[in-house]
Amino acid sequence: MQIISQFAPLPLTQPEKGTAVAMGFFDGIHIGHRAVIESAVQWAKEHDAAPAVFTFKLPMVNKMKGKRLLSTADKHALIASLGVEYYLTPDFEEIKGLTPEQFVLGIVRDCNARALVCGENFTFGAKAAGNPFEEKPVSSTRIRTALEGGDIPAANAMLGMPYAIRFEVQHGAGLGHTLGVPTINQLYPEGFQLPRSGIYITRTHIGGVWYPSATGLGSRPTVNDDATKVTCETFIPGFSGDLYGTDPVVEFHAYLSPSKKFDTLDELRACINNAAKRAQEYFA
Repeated sequence: MQIISQFAPLPLTQPEKGTAVAMGFFDGIHIGHRAVIESAVQWAKEHDAAPAVFTFKLPMVNKMKGKRLLSTADKHALIASLGVEYYLTPDFEEIKGLTPEQFVLGIVRDCNARALVCGENFTFGAKAAGNPFEEKPVSSTRIRTALEGGDIPAANAMLGMPYAIRFEVQHGAGLGHTLGVPTINQLYPEGFQLPRSGIYITRTHIGGVWYPSATGLGSRPTVNDDATKVTCETFIPGFSGDLYGTDPVVEFHAYLSPSKKFDTLDELRACINNAAKRAQEYFA
């Protein structure tokens, strides 16, 4: 998949055949997003055209869209896996002043577009003046809301895949090793959507193998008094090894309970082991 980072003509190998362009921000690549992209890919196959995607880039922290559900690299990989050949992604600042007519004409001209496909909540042009449909039930906003509430089944159903993170494993305080339940420590980068604080059934992908795991997301109230210091720690029973500096995928499957402050470390250890046991039973 070729990535073009400005609003400019696509470097088509056969421009006379044109393209089918899926248009949208595609922040979550959920089932609605994939339906739009797959429609463009299918049209392109049936009409001997090239499948393309038009989207745009926003700063990590912005007021226009919600917090991120995917990293840029994972978003690119998912879209490429759907069969897209060209990915046009200018900065939002470059296109925000266009009228709806200028926007559509630009897409048709620069992409040699023969077909345009978009979802029902897609708007375009200055001040979102171009709005061809009404909003559909599945949306990234609803996915964020589900994650904030710990409703993992709902989030996963709308995504069409398990919600997952893939962040670098960092050194923590080492408490898990002390308790006999070593965890991997992953920190959410600024601008990413955080699920509800609490304990989750997860599974972790390491070296081509999926391991049942238990993940605690929150401020670790038993050992930390700073409620703003949020960590994501995953215990992977049955695995031993050094994962520092790697970025294993951790999929979220079920919310077990809120975070709580335990009176003793023994109680904390028992809670972690119980969550891990439930994860193993879940994936048995």
